[in-house]
Amino acid sequence: MAFPPLVEPLAELSDSEHTRTARHRVLAGFGDVAQRRLAAAHIAVVGAGGLGSPAVLALAAAGVGTLTVIDDDLVEASNLQRQVMHRVGDVGAAKVDSAVRIAADLSPTTLVRPVQAVLTPANARDLLAGAHVVIDGTDTFETREAVAAACEDLGVPLVWGVVQEFHAQATVFWSTPPAGAVPVRLADLYPPDAGREAPTCAQVGVLGALCLQVGALLATEAIKLITGVGDPLLGRVLVIDALRARTDEVPLRPADVPSHGGGVAREPAAPEDVAAGASPASAGLQAAPEPTRPAPIPQLTPAEALAAQRAGAVLLDVREPFETARGVIPGSMLLPLGDVLAEPHRVETPRVIVVCQVGMRAQRAAVALRAAGIEASVLAGGMDAWNRDAAGAAVRA
Repeated sequence: MAFPPLVEPLAELSDSEHTRTARHRVLAGFGDVAQRRLAAAHIAVVGAGGLGSPAVLALAAAGVGTLTVIDDDLVEASNLQRQVMHRVGDVGAAKVDSAVRIAADLSPTTLVRPVQAVLTPANARDLLAGAHVVIDGTDTFETREAVAAACEDLGVPLVWGVVQEFHAQATVFWSTPPAGAVPVRLADLYPPDAGREAPTCAQVGVLGALCLQVGALLATEAIKLITGVGDPLLGRVLVIDALRARTDEVPLRPADVPSHGGGVAREPAAPEDVAAGASPASAGLQAAPEPTRPAPIPQLTPAEALAAQRAGAVLLDVREPFETARGVIPGSMLLPLGDVLAEPHRVETPRVIVVCQVGMRAQRAAVALRAAGIEASVLAGGMDAWNRDAAGAAVRA
């Protein structure tokens, strides 16, 4: 469903901007008027990381008039694999400063308002006030909830995305859409606090190229809303599986709106379901019976894992070689997670305790091993817990 444009067009573009945006202005159904709407638009991007970086690049190049970029972090070397707005020389500098530099290089008419601050429920409304569209590229669920609440309060459309490992989701939330459209909010996809236990990218990793793909997608959704061109993702969730080169679209309706069959539109999704590669149906994004869940994987304390090892169980460390090079539990079998998932039968032992850094990857490995008939449990908290625990200290001694 196409919506009316959010912004009145600027009266005229400069000669240089006419030339710079020529390929936009010849697009059928877009043209000079849509380009002038972009020039008059104000878009807020929350987060200057994996998603915010490509979004800022795309929006500045597109000729958006004003970009407010909100991020409190400094650039780290480990950011550069996916946060393409930053350079090696930016390490140690504020991330929002990269936005100022990159926009000036791409689009001299774009004004970047850098805000080096932590967005919280207390300040979110003030920080986002005045924006026609907000893009959420943050990486914690607490911040996502604060951004969503402020957008609902302001009545501003929220372009939303999340990336983890090889998987991504993207959609649009809007509490006050134009007449004829059904309001959809973050709580319709994830109930309050649903994502608090989701692993971070630092724990499970993220494919850098996928961040570019999704960040550009978020920028495209914002451009469509500003200009009134095309059908935004309101009421639809795009689910991307980069490993299978597959994109699925699933409907999203308000949690309290009945489906045609008389039931609710969907059960809320848990963030780790889609992030771990579950199908959209099993992630709860469309009306379908709840699948039977497997029995919980036993979680062992370091002391329990040590006792199990002494009783004959094998400790299986599924971290990558660069991680195990920093230290392993004595007697561990080393096999990276990707190898375990591809060939669980390579683990030729009836009972294992799976170890990773914090426990998330070990959980995935244990599920695959149990499906292969191997009795698998997980060292809760992984090596971080082992290194803190007296049992680990005793072994090291």
